[in-house]
Amino acid sequence: MRSTAIPIDNTPDSAPSPDADADGYSRHGWLPRGNAALMYRLGVASRAIAAIVGGYALSALVATVSAIYFPGTRAEAAIFGMLLSFVIYTVAVMWVFAVRSAWRAWLGLLLPSIPLALAVLVHLYLRSAP
Repeated sequence: MRSTAIPIDNTPDSAPSPDADADGYSRHGWLPRGNAALMYRLGVASRAIAAIVGGYALSALVATVSAIYFPGTRAEAAIFGMLLSFVIYTVAVMWVFAVRSAWRAWLGLLLPSIPLALAVLVHLYLRSAP
């Protein structure tokens, strides 16, 4: 169990942070101070960027691929792709914050995006070929 008492020491090197207790935890109790706190905040920021940018890129690629390869009229394919992209974006945002690390979040968005981007590029290449 943590002690909440701050040791009294008048030397400047061992002066505790004004928002930390004796064990090195912040006043919030769950966030360690120092480098660990910075790493935690950067991890959350990386996940937020992955959710916003990576989720958008993945959902846009899913919408594009489904609009290209959906069997039906162009209007039906575009609407199907758009509706599917809303579902993919929502799931991607939830998944980014559910995985264990920010690296897994980025990797989980990048891996499905690669074959989808290749499918779009193949379609564009075949369409522009004479």
